[in-house]
Amino acid sequence: MDNRTSIEILADRVSQILQKNSALKEEVEAMRMELVTLKAEKELKNTEIDRLVEENLKKDIEIEEIVHKIETILG
Repeated sequence: MDNRTSIEILADRVSQILQKNSALKEEVEAMRMELVTLKAEKELKNTEIDRLVEENLKKDIEIEEIVHKIETILG
């Protein structure tokens, strides 16, 4: 037979819940930090993509100019 009182059992359960709550808070904080890191990485990649798209557009214009010059020379 269990000699523990209802109060002791309740206290143990509350303690377990508080421990689980604390662990979950730590997990949430770690996830928040990871989210911030991922958002920053995403922003850097988006900036790099934008730069590369702009560079690609400039190269396309240069190619068009070269083709035009060649067509002009060839008549």
